[in-house]
Amino acid sequence: MSTWDARHRPDPAGGGSPADPATFRNLCRSSPWKWQSLRFEYWDEPFPEAPAPAAPLVRCWLRRPGALRLESPDGLVLHSTTGINDSRDGRYVSSTRKSWLLPPHLVSPVYDGSGLVKRRPEAAYGEPGFGNGRFSAALDPVELAGNAPVPLEFPGSNAVQVEGPGVVEHEGRPALEAVVVPTPAYHPGDPAAPLCLPGRTLVRIDRGTGVCVASRSLEPETEGYGHWLRILGVDEYMLDDLFVAEPANLTDVRRHISWDIPA
Repeated sequence: MSTWDARHRPDPAGGGSPADPATFRNLCRSSPWKWQSLRFEYWDEPFPEAPAPAAPLVRCWLRRPGALRLESPDGLVLHSTTGINDSRDGRYVSSTRKSWLLPPHLVSPVYDGSGLVKRRPEAAYGEPGFGNGRFSAALDPVELAGNAPVPLEFPGSNAVQVEGPGVVEHEGRPALEAVVVPTPAYHPGDPAAPLCLPGRTLVRIDRGTGVCVASRSLEPETEGYGHWLRILGVDEYMLDDLFVAEPANLTDVRRHISWDIPA
């Protein structure tokens, strides 16, 4: 099955029906094959329903693999990189094969019947980060599921227990919501900033992109831990100039160009 076909298969848990833990986990594995560019707003704190008006946020433009632009609400550029400086020529020598892995969208995973990823292949995974590792983990929440299903003989080896998954709406987009509890097999990408802390955490995964759009610890002692993400655009065309603070090659056609005519 091609990546295009997988993106356009019927959505899992369609028609408002409840989801199941396997569907939730497969959605958590699917982000690298569901989008190539994303425009969104990010809050590094949790909210029960919607962000507070005064809560600090960053506006983000991301184009895989690695191009990221971040702005403050008033348009100040906080971070910007094109992510195009990691090419390899014939003289490049590496002691490991990891440097030569292909980006995920160039390799084929194993899909389930709904077009979600059941088993991820070896690839050059990794999302750009900002602030802490939870930013990157939210964009590809595979740490909640692992790269593949665990053997039936060892159900306790899942990264997290998934309780009560169901379909909800998040910022106008359908999502799968569940309460997750990490097990000893949970190994977050950044141990200092996991998507879920010990105990119960409420998480939401966007059905269209596989991005973790919200997380919120339900434990009293860590109730302020989590994040919120609002998706504004998916697979929009983004030029390299968007990811540099001062575009050097394009003319702002909105400005009046004066013509000096000799007298």
